[in-house]
Amino acid sequence: MPQGQPRPHPHLQSVDLPAMLRENLNDLIALATVAEERSFTRAAARLNVSQSALSHTIKALEARLGLRLLTRTTRSVAPTLEGEDLLATINPCFETIEARLRALNDARDEPTGTVRIVATDYAIDTVLWPKLSPVLKKFPSINLELVMDYGFTDLASAQCDAGVRYGEAVSEGMIATRIGPDERMLCVGAPEYFARAGIPHQPQDLTAHACINLRLSTHGALYAWEFEDKDGNEIRVKVRGQCCFNTVMPVMRAALEGHGLACLPDRMVAPHLQSGVLQACLEDYSPAFPGFYLYYPSRQRPSSAFTAVLEALRERG
Repeated sequence: MPQGQPRPHPHLQSVDLPAMLRENLNDLIALATVAEERSFTRAAARLNVSQSALSHTIKALEARLGLRLLTRTTRSVAPTLEGEDLLATINPCFETIEARLRALNDARDEPTGTVRIVATDYAIDTVLWPKLSPVLKKFPSINLELVMDYGFTDLASAQCDAGVRYGEAVSEGMIATRIGPDERMLCVGAPEYFARAGIPHQPQDLTAHACINLRLSTHGALYAWEFEDKDGNEIRVKVRGQCCFNTVMPVMRAALEGHGLACLPDRMVAPHLQSGVLQACLEDYSPAFPGFYLYYPSRQRPSSAFTAVLEALRERG
């Protein structure tokens, strides 16, 4: 062997390297995914394969290399020293390839790709869909998937590009972009309900009224209605009633049918207030708060499709 040339790994001396690369490329991607997720279950879901097939792929790769690449326990999966060494080499290569492919994709005449966003049904109906429907007509190569969820979704595990929540407070490593105006939660009811039960004049009066509850999916508790007095002091009232739902659309329907009072976003009930089928009360106790923000990973290089979606959603003025 010429002096200065690196000596090949003893397990690779008799291997046709180009053929091995072609054979193992998908297996290396599988290895990198398992190492990143630290779980065969999550990695299998991300790769859209069965857990048993993924496990077989990794075992076959280890057998071909003659190296143990992952340490498996009942609770977690972690790379061995050899696995970490291999991942340190291949991960930058994969990132470079992905960045180049995205750059080529971005160079096309129009944005293309799939954007997956998780949000509540109210955010989807009032912000996302009205703003993004024209985008889909303008750019036929953009695919959009909207996932309804009331929880604080982990984007990586849900395989989503972005999520929507109230306010700009997000965890480290995330970017928040305002996509909706400030809002207020209004206490509303049908005229027939107010004729039957009277009108509450302060938040504490709600304890004597039939109220339509919302159960939060994040921790299973009932949503406590929030108000504010003239001095800025917060008032939280736990209300009771016959009806309870875990999304806001049925809450509004129950209010429209006179089953009780509901606490709902002002933009949702605005058309019904204008038509008179709903009436608001306790408006002096309903302060404005920051509206919807789109949050997404700061380290993620956005695709051309995501850039077009973000530009359409961004709140101006």
